[in-house]
Amino acid sequence: MDATMANKLLIIDVAALGYDLLVRHDSTEIAGLTFHPAETVFPALTCTAQASFRTAGLPEKHGMVGNGLFFRDLRRPMFWEQSARLVAGKRIWSDFRRRGGKVGLLFWQQSLGEAADLLVSPAPIHKHHGGMIQDCYSRPDGLYHHLCQEVGSPFKLQQYWGPMASYKAGDWIAQAARCVLRKGDPALDVCLLYLPTLDYDLQRAGPDGPRAAKALDSLAGQLSWLRETADEFGYELIVFGDYAMAPVTGRPVLPNLALRQAGLLRTRSVRGMLYPDFHGSRAFAVVDHEIAHVYAAGDGDLGPAREALAALPGVAEVLDASDLSARGLAHPNSGDLLILAEEGTWLAYPWWTDRKQAPEYATHVDIHNKPGYDPCELFFGWPPTTVSQDTTKVRGTHGRSGPGRRIAWASTTDLAGSPATLLELAEAVNGMLDEQA
Repeated sequence: MDATMANKLLIIDVAALGYDLLVRHDSTEIAGLTFHPAETVFPALTCTAQASFRTAGLPEKHGMVGNGLFFRDLRRPMFWEQSARLVAGKRIWSDFRRRGGKVGLLFWQQSLGEAADLLVSPAPIHKHHGGMIQDCYSRPDGLYHHLCQEVGSPFKLQQYWGPMASYKAGDWIAQAARCVLRKGDPALDVCLLYLPTLDYDLQRAGPDGPRAAKALDSLAGQLSWLRETADEFGYELIVFGDYAMAPVTGRPVLPNLALRQAGLLRTRSVRGMLYPDFHGSRAFAVVDHEIAHVYAAGDGDLGPAREALAALPGVAEVLDASDLSARGLAHPNSGDLLILAEEGTWLAYPWWTDRKQAPEYATHVDIHNKPGYDPCELFFGWPPTTVSQDTTKVRGTHGRSGPGRRIAWASTTDLAGSPATLLELAEAVNGMLDEQA
């Protein structure tokens, strides 16, 4: 028998929606929703949190240990890859969909190829001699082009990431979601939506101050649109944050520079530019905001790597295999070590000190090829067609969990158990779907 739902669900993941952020800005009520605090997963990163929500499991189960993964056989770190097969484990909607329920994902990470009835995700074509053709992948075929007509413009990737990233990306996504819910072809019972609106200025300027308040105002407008549409078309609304942004008050930490100076990270010079040699290196760090997975070539390299990183100012902890197991990160994708930045700082990927030695991709938005997350891409460099290399410009970061890092969630329907963690929230949604018959 097909699954039927008395109330359909619109589930919205809002990047950087921290509970303490809302408290500081007197915004614990938005669009008629009252927000509550919850603990997120560790590491508190976009891909990790989304994978944990859709599987109701820890990274040790689903394998998304960060926004970037190191593919050991390729000897290559790769960030922001979008295949759904990177996320292992049963989805919280799997049984519901098998019974005939309809599920859609809009702009969720690792959604390409997902077992869902509707998908929309950025999927540009990178041209051979530079530049790209902006486009989005969609299922059913033709959906993205229909949404462009309905919204009145195509989705602009430069507003989604880079120096021109802004609330306008969230506006487009929210309007597209309203079109999807109204069109009803297919008619979705569950729609998962991602809004990046807070992420940009909270990294540029930090979670305090007028820019953060303005970003919250933009989010409030988007949630109001979506609340209106949800009410009109019979959807209950669940909104949650994936991580909480913290202010950057100190200088960034450069673990790869430390590993290079210790003789553990090897580089190759190409036209005077230093590129990492992942095949010959004894250890290197795949950095991701406040955390970094450190991969060693052999057991004999772990000690020297730990020693070099533990001595680095700004490193709070160096976790080994037993520590990772205790934190739910014991997975082959994880590093041999994991380093955690001190409060007030973050981990940057550069291994060079002379700007002339920077790899070519350092001056461009290149989210897939850089062997580390680079928030400097949110700032223009010089000349204006480039991005900044000034790591001191970044004023907000995330990745840590625990005290002061609570996320916020709200719902128009009662959730079993009053969820106190992101996993409990996912389990509550799973329970709601299991009850449908």
